Amino acid sequence: MNVILRWLLDLFARFVRTLDWPLCAALVMLMGIGLAVLYSAGGQSSQMVLAQAARYGIGLGAMWLLSRVTPLRLRSITPAVYGLSLLPLLLVLFIGTGRHGSHWIDLGVFYFQPAELMKLSLPMMAAWYLNQAGTPPRFGHVLVCVLVIAVPTGLIMLQPDLGTAMLVATSGAFALYLAGLSWWWFAAAGGAVAAAAPAAWFWLLMPYQKDRLLTFLDPENDPLGAGWNIIQSKIAIGAGGFAGQGWGQGTQSHLNYVPEHTTDFIFAVLSEEFGWLGVVVTLALYLFVIGRCLWIASEARDGYARLLAGSLGLAMFVYVIVNGGMISGLLPVVGVPMPLLSYGGTAAVSLLAGMGVVMSVHAHRPVRG
Repeated sequence: MNVILRWLLDLFARFVRTLDWPLCAALVMLMGIGLAVLYSAGGQSSQMVLAQAARYGIGLGAMWLLSRVTPLRLRSITPAVYGLSLLPLLLVLFIGTGRHGSHWIDLGVFYFQPAELMKLSLPMMAAWYLNQAGTPPRFGHVLVCVLVIAVPTGLIMLQPDLGTAMLVATSGAFALYLAGLSWWWFAAAGGAVAAAAPAAWFWLLMPYQKDRLLTFLDPENDPLGAGWNIIQSKIAIGAGGFAGQGWGQGTQSHLNYVPEHTTDFIFAVLSEEFGWLGVVVTLALYLFVIGRCLWIASEARDGYARLLAGSLGLAMFVYVIVNGGMISGLLPVVGVPMPLLSYGGTAAVSLLAGMGVVMSVHAHRPVRG
């Protein structure tokens, strides 16, 4: 019996040896919080919770599989992964569906959002190219990397999905930053964006996107219309106080005052029901995940692995900041979900897959001599 037990334990250890358990534990806790808040926000719907749990299961499977793929192997297939990820972005423009454009492809069993693939494949490609070119990158290398970022970003903007396009572009920009690109490049890019803002207002932004920006500047101008979302979200956050109103007791969400309370605004539900304490615990878990990713990146001795792990960690930081700023009125509403809290499958699977890549970097790092 002891021999069989030792054999089973050894088999289990080999099966999960590539998982980073501190990072894995923090992710599981975030998923648990997400399911708890979703159960309340969704009107205590077990079906919704089970559906999301199934998506988490798929994401965890992808995380485990990718954690077992060595960074060397990932680097060798990166150009193919990037190229294949561009195909659905082209396809969704013709057969896609969505509230304000073509964001999703209906696969019958579930809806698939092609832009989510780029949250992983673009940092992979940027890290691959910058590692090949050498760091810090020279002028010509920066231009090529900008083109690598611009192609999928432009395709996502055509859907149109400005929020996801900005997040995807940011993940590629982080690879440039970690490769040693000077700050003045980013300052120049910011100046160029600011200079192009008037033209973008008249020629690129859709009417609903303009409404979101105007609402951000003055939500009280139309409190029963465009400003409703932000106003009700801020009321929900304020109503939570220090310890919250209690699980399942949030009036703003249960009376349908908070919009999209199972997706983009689910963090407002958490704030109302669990208060400041719940927000601090959740943000602490996010900070731990991001910090763990950056630590793993710093321990990597391969340039590609370091750039990739660091970019994925910093990208998650932006997702949390943008959603948190959005629901609190500090940033415009751009339709960005809160990682592992908001209801939805593609975003959760892509994020967990990215964490699997980070775990691969840690599991297969060279032993320091």
